[in-house]
Parts: sequence; structure tokens; C-alpha cells
Amino acid sequence: MTSTDFNRTITELDHVRIFNMLRRRAAAGTAAAQADELSELIDAAELVRPQEIGADIVTMYSKLRVADPATGQERAITLCYPEDANAAQGMISVLSPLGTSLLGLRVGETAEWQGADGKPGQLIVRAIEFQPEASGDYTA
Repeated sequence: MTSTDFNRTITELDHVRIFNMLRRRAAAGTAAAQADELSELIDAAELVRPQEIGADIVTMYSKLRVADPATGQERAITLCYPEDANAAQGMISVLSPLGTSLLGLRVGETAEWQGADGKPGQLIVRAIEFQPEASGDYTA
């Protein structure tokens, strides 16, 4: 399964927060090109209460271990909102092509996206090292 399949599960809280972020950015005229794809993804996703999300699903502020399928090289990244993004520290914005492709994936699934340079990218979700909901934080 790839991230281009919009068969995702996200929390109701992530849905509301992302929807509101996209609405604020559109109203301010700062909507990113990625906003339409992210909007489609959250609209098509299965919504569950934060207490019901599987521990193997990427949610906002999940820290995950991902691997390049071509090289097997692994790295840790955290899915975050744009204001917390810092690629050098592995903080990946949900509004980036990579971030959008990760939201709602399960461990073992592959994120696929097209970068700003037009090159396709792929990363396999190997593990979720930290998920706020799994640790009992339903407000992250």
C-alpha cells in the first residue's frame, strides 16, 4: 500500500486541528501547494477518537523510524505542524509532501510523494518510537 491511496485513519483531534490550520492559511493567503492534497487526505480518512487510534498509526507528533527502500538506510523523524518544522532536526511538517504522505500510515506501509524538485520519494514506516495517543496524551 502506498500513501497515494487515501485509505488512512486519523484522530478526530488531528482532523480538526489540520482543518483549522488549512482554513487559517487560506484566509491569510498563505496556503501551501500541498494544502489541497492534505485537505483531500483528511476528508477521505476514517476518523477515530484519539483514545481509539492504533499504536501503529502515524499521528501528529509521532516520532517514527523510516527507511529508504532503495538503500535500507534508516532515520528518525517526527511529524509536526509547520510552525515546529525543522528538517535538520527531523521535524517534518504535515504540509510538506513527505509529511502529508506519512499522516495516517501504519507501520510497514510506504509513504510515496513527489518533492518540490519533481523527484519521487519513498520511505517505509519501520516503527513508531513515540505516539502521543499511545502514551496517554490525547491533546498533543
